[in-house]
Amino acid sequence: MNINRTIVKNIALNFIGALVYALAINSFLIPSKLGEGGVTGLMTIFYYWIGFPPALTNLILNGILLFVGWKMLSKQTVLYTIVAIASISFWLKLTSQIQFKLHDPLVAAIIGGVLMGIAMGIIMKGEGTTAGSTILAKIMNKYFGIKTGSAMLSFDLLVAVPSFVLIGFENMLLTIIELYISAVVLNKMLEAFIAKRAFTIISDKSETIAQALSNLNQTGITLLDGHGYVSGQPKKIIYCVCEAKLQVKVMDKIAQIDPTAFVVLDEVRSAYGNNLIKLL
Repeated sequence: MNINRTIVKNIALNFIGALVYALAINSFLIPSKLGEGGVTGLMTIFYYWIGFPPALTNLILNGILLFVGWKMLSKQTVLYTIVAIASISFWLKLTSQIQFKLHDPLVAAIIGGVLMGIAMGIIMKGEGTTAGSTILAKIMNKYFGIKTGSAMLSFDLLVAVPSFVLIGFENMLLTIIELYISAVVLNKMLEAFIAKRAFTIISDKSETIAQALSNLNQTGITLLDGHGYVSGQPKKIIYCVCEAKLQVKVMDKIAQIDPTAFVVLDEVRSAYGNNLIKLL
């Protein structure tokens, strides 16, 4: 049952992310004749150049890149990516007439960049990718530890910079701004998705606290041996890592059991092991 629920949730996230992605392209980038990076950039180039439908370009080019992803990424990620690609093409076709021609193309670049970053974050939360440079970025992240958003920005610039031939130098610069914004938003979203908190807890009721915290989902607990420097008395020190959303529950649980407990709370930048590093 939980597996089926996860599959449905991930498909829904890919579908919703694809809608936001298509709106960013059709509603803000294309009306202001802005480019993009990677396959999306090639989609806009073919559209500006010969009027080739972006939905069709998306299917053809990303279909080719999926062969690469199939070999180097998990089969689950590739399957969800197929859902994302099909959904993006569907929404690109359906939203092709929803266009906002803004007076200032910089505003379009900012909005487009934010929407692109949000869309890719939602799709990656659903364990998919938008294919294109996203697949290449996921491979760089998996094998070389490079942040996904940063790797995507590098690949995207390879397409965006030469696009000035069709969209002009000024719009090319705005495209680079849009790509940078989308990379920043994506990195922030991925950091939020895997955000962890680390608690160091010193208490005379450490065993009771550890037992209570172990009942919370997705909480890792370690008991360390220590002793008081002044008293010389042995103490058990609890080290606990949990998801950021559980922070308040953990604090409440500690306060209920031992209001006098000494607690140090830290933000965790990275956590390795037990599938915690699908990261950044």
